[in-house]
Amino acid sequence: MQFVPFEEGIEVKGQAVKAVVDGFSNFAVLGSAYLLDEGIGTPNAKGQAHLDLEGWYSQRSWLLCFQQIGKQLGDGLLTQIGMAIPRSVQLPEGIRDIYSALKAVDVAYHLNHRKNGRPMFDLETGRMVEGIGHYGYEPVPGQRKIISLCETPYPCAFDHGVLTAMAQRYESSARVVHDETKPCRKWRGDRCTYVITW
Repeated sequence: MQFVPFEEGIEVKGQAVKAVVDGFSNFAVLGSAYLLDEGIGTPNAKGQAHLDLEGWYSQRSWLLCFQQIGKQLGDGLLTQIGMAIPRSVQLPEGIRDIYSALKAVDVAYHLNHRKNGRPMFDLETGRMVEGIGHYGYEPVPGQRKIISLCETPYPCAFDHGVLTAMAQRYESSARVVHDETKPCRKWRGDRCTYVITW
């Protein structure tokens, strides 16, 4: 299901939160207003949200921001915000192709969230903390195809954008399709399935 945190007290890094403003592109002021409406950031002299990129913000508030954007402006904008994520967030090292890029999405996801004051992925130990779900990674042997089973509290359209941006960064012809034969979080399912081909 979308927009509902799996656990209370989870926080999101400011770099990721900034993707809302980036996703609005030329209408960043509007994106900023959605953040401020949910208590994210502080208004600057122009009334726009000032975000501490190294700071941490409530995941619950960020999800409420997504919910309002989706309700008022639609899935297209949520997809655009998702596509801004890979440009904004900390990514693990060693990404060299579409396979390593899509495998790294789950690590990056956990790196940019924290629980009890600690990032949910430790780069030194490789330890991942549960509490926010996962971006799956299943390459199909002998085919240029990867299946990603996403079980996160984020909107389906947002995750579609994240996967598209990561895939197209390394394979410009990559296409991400939501598998309509499977459950969808938009319709109260607990996960969505995306098929990435190139």
